Amino acid sequence: MLKQNLYATSFSKVYPYYIAKAEKKGRTKAEVDEIICWLTGYSQKQFEKQLEKGIDFKTFYLKAPKPNPKRRLIKGVVCGVRIEEITDRVMREIRYLDKLIDELAKGKAMEEILRK
Repeated sequence: MLKQNLYATSFSKVYPYYIAKAEKKGRTKAEVDEIICWLTGYSQKQFEKQLEKGIDFKTFYLKAPKPNPKRRLIKGVVCGVRIEEITDRVMREIRYLDKLIDELAKGKAMEEILRK
């Protein structure tokens, strides 16, 4: 039930929480946007259109134009679950972003976060 509720939640409703988490630790909205665009392949303009449309998490990830192949290098535990063990594609994508925002908030350099 929780997964279905998250999938149906508008990405634009959760997006401000990602920004708040980053800004609370001295990071910026621009860095959050860069991470999201890197992860999904949306351009900044495409990303902003998705926010305006209010699309849900599931659609946001399934319609992502070019998911970054380096996202598979994102490893670790988020919400008590090891990312590498998540079999549901959309949930894994959601947790990839959660992990990257956590890394941003912990002060990691963007080069490390973007797996360069």
